[in-house]
Amino acid sequence: MPIKATSVRTAAPPSTRSSPGRDAMRAVSAPAPDPSTVLITRVGLRLPPDLTYEGWERAGQRLADVYDSSAWCLGDWIVYGESQYADRYRRAVDAAGLEYQTIRNYAWVARRFDLGRRRSALSFQHHAEVARFSDTEQDVWLAQAEERRWSRNELRRQIKLARTGGVPIPPKVPLPRIEAEQARLARWQAAAERVHGSLQSWIIESLDAAAAMTLGEGSDDEEGSRVP
Repeated sequence: MPIKATSVRTAAPPSTRSSPGRDAMRAVSAPAPDPSTVLITRVGLRLPPDLTYEGWERAGQRLADVYDSSAWCLGDWIVYGESQYADRYRRAVDAAGLEYQTIRNYAWVARRFDLGRRRSALSFQHHAEVARFSDTEQDVWLAQAEERRWSRNELRRQIKLARTGGVPIPPKVPLPRIEAEQARLARWQAAAERVHGSLQSWIIESLDAAAAMTLGEGSDDEEGSRVP
């Protein structure tokens, strides 16, 4: 399926029937492939060598949309099959080469949310996190997740805190990306190994120590680790 930096399409499988006349007609009528197109095949992506970052990023977003919608669609497909073809739908699942238990999980979530209650701004996995709750609770949690732009993991964390009455744990955020010479990186790695720690933990501890020194944080009992 050609994906133009902004679109996702699937390449049609090759026909098993062929004739010289049909092949010649196809060769004449088939449009030339767009060199900026990303092609989705049965076994992976064909990416043009000169694909820009923006095009690559958009293609990833479209692929994520397709992946997410496929869970809903497969769930709806199973729900329909179970209701209309109770004695034959398992055969169709096997013929399609699908994992039955995975499809059953999709169907369970699909049953819990009518089309009108599904939120396009949230992923299938967001909905799966709250599928076990009542409709009212589902709507409350999904509304918060959409408004606050929670990831699926953050939604899960918030639900767990609400259920246990725990103290909120500040979410972790990635450090800004930095670039360093190879020799400097090697020194940092050696220092981390000297204290039997990972490079990441050593960097965090070093930054904490530098911040405490710069901010004038005391180390005695009066000051503790308080930031003035």
